Amino acid sequence: MSSIRLFILDALARHGEGHGHQLRLLAEQEHVHLWTDISVGALYGAIKRLAADGLVVEVRTEREGSYPPRQVYGLTEAGRASLAELRRGMAEQVVFKPDPFDLALSRPDPDRLDQLGEAVAARLQTLEALHVETQSAHERARPYLSTGEAHALRHREQRLRAEISWHTELLSDVPAVIADERARALIPQSLPTATLSKESSHD
Repeated sequence: MSSIRLFILDALARHGEGHGHQLRLLAEQEHVHLWTDISVGALYGAIKRLAADGLVVEVRTEREGSYPPRQVYGLTEAGRASLAELRRGMAEQVVFKPDPFDLALSRPDPDRLDQLGEAVAARLQTLEALHVETQSAHERARPYLSTGEAHALRHREQRLRAEISWHTELLSDVPAVIADERARALIPQSLPTATLSKESSHD
């Protein structure tokens, strides 16, 4: 599923024909880069790909003052069908990706265990700054947001709060994590062994 495709097709369906700069302004007003995986700078390239796929079509060219000509796009019937499919699919899809930090936490560098607390504290500081930025962006974007969009931005706030809570708990338990890793280092460990099945023996 492509978030940027959904954003562009939905914008043209809701607001009518438009050019790339108008879509960029809309994305900036709604601060979509904070609560979606959309890169505002990627909009222009995405529009061209949608046109190549026959989902949008160039309807005319506009020129304002000394600005270069801008291609105005409209939604095709194929684009409307794709939009309906994207809306349905993305509403049903649950995305909860593993955080690479979890693997790093369970496999720390034995020579740098004393630096683990600093690393966790730095992550916590970054998350707290992101939370403040998200709240501020929410306030700035509020006049432009629908009720659904406001809830989407609050979803990011809530997820950040959960991350902050978990990192705060981890930071307080870093001494126990370090002690456990040092204790495990004293116990010789080997990779698990298994009897190969007939099927796997042919691989």
